[in-house]
Amino acid sequence: MDFFLMDEFISIYSMAVKPSNAAITLTPRTMKAETAVGMDPHRLQHLKAVIEADVSRGHYHGAVLRVGRSGHVAMELAVGTVGGPGTAALKTDSVFSIFSLTKAFTNVLALRAVELGQLALTTRVSEVIPQFKGAPREGATLFHLLTHTAGMPGVWSPQVGMFEDRLDELVQAVIEHVHGIVAPGTRCDYAPVVNHVLIAEMLRRTDPKARAFRDLAREDLFEPLQMVDTSFGVRPDLRARKVVPDMRGVVPIPVKGRDDPQSMHSLFEQEVNEAPHVGVCSTVSDLWRFTDMLRRGGTLDGARIVSPRTLALARRNWTGDMHNELYRAVALRAGWEPPPAFIGLGFSVRGEGIVHHQFGTLTSPQTFGNYGAGSSMFWVDPEQDLTFVCCTTGLLAQAPNIERFQRLSDITVGAIR
Repeated sequence: MDFFLMDEFISIYSMAVKPSNAAITLTPRTMKAETAVGMDPHRLQHLKAVIEADVSRGHYHGAVLRVGRSGHVAMELAVGTVGGPGTAALKTDSVFSIFSLTKAFTNVLALRAVELGQLALTTRVSEVIPQFKGAPREGATLFHLLTHTAGMPGVWSPQVGMFEDRLDELVQAVIEHVHGIVAPGTRCDYAPVVNHVLIAEMLRRTDPKARAFRDLAREDLFEPLQMVDTSFGVRPDLRARKVVPDMRGVVPIPVKGRDDPQSMHSLFEQEVNEAPHVGVCSTVSDLWRFTDMLRRGGTLDGARIVSPRTLALARRNWTGDMHNELYRAVALRAGWEPPPAFIGLGFSVRGEGIVHHQFGTLTSPQTFGNYGAGSSMFWVDPEQDLTFVCCTTGLLAQAPNIERFQRLSDITVGAIR
């Protein structure tokens, strides 16, 4: 889910045309497989042309994209640059800070823990973390955390000015500073930080091997799925390919790591962190492997992560007609009718109705996925057996980001034969 909220952005309707050194990289398979997997090559070329036009006019700097059907890659491309004209070209193996896409990994690990009997969806946070007490928050369960209905406010940091690279410090700050405002289950407030800090700590405290959370994630998720370029923190072997996020002045919220305490967003360049809400860096190809595991019902290349039944439950809308209060505010500022939250068990869901949605208006209601910080997104449409994974450079504000990905998603669905 999207991590930052900001108001300032350059209008996407600007008619100004800026010079571009946008490089385009196409893998050999890009325009060969699309017919075999039921995708129209002319429509896929149109998708590429739309991204090129966006980059050319400076709407964002670039994108790395994979689109596939039935597990086969129909298009893989890199368009544009890491930071705008004059900077290096993006490549298909560029490493991105994926911001709140990190939450998808934490969520899936939680669902796995439920299947293993380590936790239950009905487990109260306070049963595992006794320090998390006080009404009404002590009634919150893992289900409430996954659906963003725990009754706590959607704060951007549990303590102003704190470093966010250590889980123990994040947990302590949540316990001391973030209290419930409504009964769990009665309101949907997207939690940029708090819910996933608590989920990660619940996983850590109930782990039979007593591992640190980042080790748990690596050993139980990244390594089984062969996500070789995915890490909590920028490993030395990833540094040369790592894209430093260009916030473009739209992210006023500090996300600090202690290795560079003077930088507002140093967490995203720190070598090691344990931020279960925003701390991962990855590539589109690794995100594709994670997404393909979801598309296949929880197993990939013999690695079983979760069951088909769990994913069927996870892609249901569990928030009913409740608004997501964060996106309600985004919609009202943009002049839109606020849509329902459409949140499953740790995933965003397309849901019913025609509303502004990053997964598009043409995807099926059970399309599910996650997104982060005006830049990255994946979704799986089970009905069409269609997969979309994209990471971009040059962050967008929430409303134009929703419009951007809605448009690209609809073009992708329109490419199905």
